[in-house]
Amino acid sequence: MATTPAPLAPVIEAHAMARHVRMSPQKVRLVVDLIRGHRAEDALHILRYAKKRASRDIEKVLRSAIANAERKAEDAGASLDVDRLYVSRCFVNEGSRWKRLRPAPMGRGFHYQKRTSHIVVAVAEHRAAAAERVAAAAAAAQEKGVRGAVKKARKAIAERQGQRKSKPKE
Repeated sequence: MATTPAPLAPVIEAHAMARHVRMSPQKVRLVVDLIRGHRAEDALHILRYAKKRASRDIEKVLRSAIANAERKAEDAGASLDVDRLYVSRCFVNEGSRWKRLRPAPMGRGFHYQKRTSHIVVAVAEHRAAAAERVAAAAAAAQEKGVRGAVKKARKAIAERQGQRKSKPKE
């Protein structure tokens, strides 16, 4: 006898991006590699105590991703446990380069580039947490459904009685 697997609960996932951060992507990747796959709370602690300048910008992006996940859950009408979020994806791409000239001897100029980065951090809910959230929402809806049905029945009865009283006699 083959059983069909239960449908997977929709996982809430959100991302945030900071573009043209004035820092070399190589330096930012050193910090991003520290938080990949960690719980969001643990990642914030790691970033708080990392002795790298890039950790400030990455922390801002991570906090924004968490806020986006909360907002996404609120718009969907779901309750999200922020403690169950983890850093699902994070990467750094190279942004545009600022080309500059430095004066050099004998009227020449030395070219140099100031590098920028695009930082992307995505957070997601664990599958187990999503299943628990959906089960809790279904239980609440079922409980609320009984109350809602009783309320609708009482309202319908009141409307019928009101129609009988206000019906003009012919």
